[in-house]
Amino acid sequence: MRVLAFTSQKGGSGKTTLSGHIAVQAELAGAGPVVLVDTDPQGSLTEWWNEREAPTPAFAQTNVSRLLTDLDELREQGFKLAVIDTPPAITLAIQSVIAVSDLIVIPTRPSPHDLRAAGGTVELADRTDKPFIFVVNGATPRARITSDAAIALSQHGTVAPITLYHRTEYASSMIDGRTVMEVSPNGKSAKEIEELWDYINDRLEKNFRRTVFQNQSVQTKPHQARGGFGRRQIQA
Repeated sequence: MRVLAFTSQKGGSGKTTLSGHIAVQAELAGAGPVVLVDTDPQGSLTEWWNEREAPTPAFAQTNVSRLLTDLDELREQGFKLAVIDTPPAITLAIQSVIAVSDLIVIPTRPSPHDLRAAGGTVELADRTDKPFIFVVNGATPRARITSDAAIALSQHGTVAPITLYHRTEYASSMIDGRTVMEVSPNGKSAKEIEELWDYINDRLEKNFRRTVFQNQSVQTKPHQARGGFGRRQIQA
């Protein structure tokens, strides 16, 4: 099971919206079964999922103390992808999520405050040696600050080549538990999410293959334990 986390120190970056959208798109693309994991005490993702009529993705709510155990249980249940939403602060919860994730996505709006806030999340990812990518979110078309933000972020890490633009349909689709792909499947927003998922999925697969090769190398030494998770997971 791949573990994908959306984290940001800044509130309003779009973590919850992107978590729900990417989880649904992953299911639509055949990468499931997918489970959404909400670690944010505010429960915005939980509220969205409770409004949702579609049976997928599955949902699990957890906390810091149960996270690793719950993820192991989800893995045993056969889930292929866990998408985790996190609270908007540098807390023990975010540190714990980053520690068990295969890829960190840092949504960042093109504003000075958001750019400054991204540094705290990057520091945590670096500290645990976890791969991360920035996603420029809520951008204004043809605005110079959008390109300036991407350039600034690229000095600190990989920036996804897909920019998500500010459109009301992102928020309006979430009101009744849906996504832009379900409300307007041929729209520009749906295309953005589709392309973003393709990019994220490619990064996840590359990271997974790299980890497998590293583990195989370690196994050539007799009696040396493999790295990775334990034997349990999350509650769906």
